[in-house]
Amino acid sequence: MKYIIVLGDGMADEPLEELGGKTPLEYAKTPYMDKIAKESDIGLAKTIPDGMKPGSDTANLAVLGYDPNQYYTGRSPLEALSIGVEMEDNDIAIRCNLVTVSDDGLPYEQKKMIDHSSGEISTEDAAALLDAVRKELEDGEYQFYVGTSYRHCTIWKNGDAAELTPPHDILGKAIGDYLPQDEILRKKMKRSYEILNEHPINIERAKKGLNKANSIWFWGAGTKPALDSFEGKFGKKGAMISAVDLLKGIAVGAEMQNIEVEGADGTLETNYEGKAAAAVKTLTEGGSDFVYIHVEAPDEMGHQGSVERKVKAIEYLDGRIIGPVFESMKQTGQDFRMLVMPDHPTPIRTRTHSSEPVPYLLYDSTEKQENTWKYNEKEAKESGNYFEKGYMLIRELLK
Repeated sequence: MKYIIVLGDGMADEPLEELGGKTPLEYAKTPYMDKIAKESDIGLAKTIPDGMKPGSDTANLAVLGYDPNQYYTGRSPLEALSIGVEMEDNDIAIRCNLVTVSDDGLPYEQKKMIDHSSGEISTEDAAALLDAVRKELEDGEYQFYVGTSYRHCTIWKNGDAAELTPPHDILGKAIGDYLPQDEILRKKMKRSYEILNEHPINIERAKKGLNKANSIWFWGAGTKPALDSFEGKFGKKGAMISAVDLLKGIAVGAEMQNIEVEGADGTLETNYEGKAAAAVKTLTEGGSDFVYIHVEAPDEMGHQGSVERKVKAIEYLDGRIIGPVFESMKQTGQDFRMLVMPDHPTPIRTRTHSSEPVPYLLYDSTEKQENTWKYNEKEAKESGNYFEKGYMLIRELLK
């Protein structure tokens, strides 16, 4: 038996008036998910434990079977694992986003958060900008490391894992009330605007109508992570396919194989077909028992507040990942079980994450079912199936 999770990051949502009262998942044309649902169990799973903030870090840990209350030490430490940063026990890792704040002549504290991803800036441009920041702001206490696109890492020696605000939570708001309490962190962010706003790369971006990456933003602080081996925990050799450092870092911590796919970049135009092909290959030829296919696009489109693009991201997930993986596994004749779900909702209305339970679809090629339901939030709720502890759902997949 082979096991697959297809994770549409932030795919769940709320009913929208512009979609006739349907969610993007209900509205999207998803022939494969709807077809498979008729032969599957569907239901809801609570991936964000009570008292924890909704995020891809806690939620993906839960989907992978790791109780966030036990294993979560912060988001950035997991990303640090992905990019090969060696952390000491007293180090604090902090996510260092390149963001767009308003270029309006107002004092830094009065500027508004325009874009948490700087228009999904390329890693090449981001690395050059972060290098400019590093030259002025790095010292023996703070080190900067390049990640992917707008997502980077800062290590704070003997730091404080203080609560810091995610930039995607304050889109359109003045940033002053959300700056770090720590004076040095706050000063570094303010100084970064002075370094970056008139940087040649940002001048060119502005000429092209692109958002400037004109400030760093610290958040997601945490201590050195300690995950149990996935194979030791579940008895399955696992592999991760993702363009996002967070997921790659979880895989490193869980001693899973990270499979790199050319052209996989976490955007709407990521290499879906390459991810699907890599998943099938690692299951049929690579010796893996389990593969986790993570697709970031629905979440990014939710943060952007784009209904049309979020629907498109879900349709791409269905037609270019789920369909090819399902059909290819059928053709191999190999028995398999497949779980399709989001990690958390990213509602268009709020443009940030929420903690509501998410719909899941669980298919077993050896179990014949005939149901009438489709895969979406409404029908998953009506099924009556519910996992209060979302981190237990993977045990249902792997049983």
